[in-house]
Formats: sequence, C-alpha cells, structure tokens
Amino acid sequence: MPADYTPAEDEPFMNDRQRTYFRTKLVAWKNDILREARETLDHMQADNSHHPDLADRASSETDRAIELRARDRQRKLINKIDLALKRLDDGTYGYCEETGEPIGVKRLDARPIATLSLEAQERHERREKVYRDD
Repeated sequence: MPADYTPAEDEPFMNDRQRTYFRTKLVAWKNDILREARETLDHMQADNSHHPDLADRASSETDRAIELRARDRQRKLINKIDLALKRLDDGTYGYCEETGEPIGVKRLDARPIATLSLEAQERHERREKVYRDD
C-alpha cells in the first residue's frame, strides 16, 4: 500500500486497503504510547532522588501523581486500541455497535477507536447530558 494512501468515502467500505491502513494506524499509535510510557518510567526512576526541601518534594510528588494519572488514561487507551484491532480481526471494525451502520472513514481516520457512528455518538452524549443535568 502506498505511504500516501488515505481511505476515501467513494471506495468499498472496509476493503483490504482500508483494513490495512487502519491496522497500521492503530499499531503505530499503540507503539507510540508504549514508547512514551517507557520513557516516562525511565525518567521517574532516574528522578527517584530525595528532595530535602519540602516544596521540592511536594512538587515532585505532584508531578508523579500527574504522570501516573496520564499513564492510567494511556493504559485505558491501549485497551481500546487492542479492542479495535480485535474488531479488525473479526470483521466488525468500522461498523457502529449500536446501529450496525458504517461509521465512516473520515470519523475513523480522526478517531480510529470509534465504536459508534457520529449520529449514535451524538445521541449517546445527549442522553448522558440529560442524566447529568438531573
């Protein structure tokens, strides 16, 4: 597949080229997250110094807490990427899990882990907002 290939709406949905494109995109995204996690872990281990100043220690602990929260979000994102790769394997990738309709290549290109079509996502968010406002 050419490096400059971008899926188009006018080609058959989830054809071999599109599946390969999205698999490559998902795997690269996962690898980037894992690389960043390794770099953060290395940095945290290297910065395992004891700070005699309370303000420095507090700042360091705050930085660690922020990093750990970010890593937790990334762990959840990796799980979503893995689920998307499984959907690619079983042939359900790219189809809305609520309606069964194609999600659309533009939405998948912007958010490759999407499981809902734009319309279904908007309905979901409206329902969520109604319950949150109660």
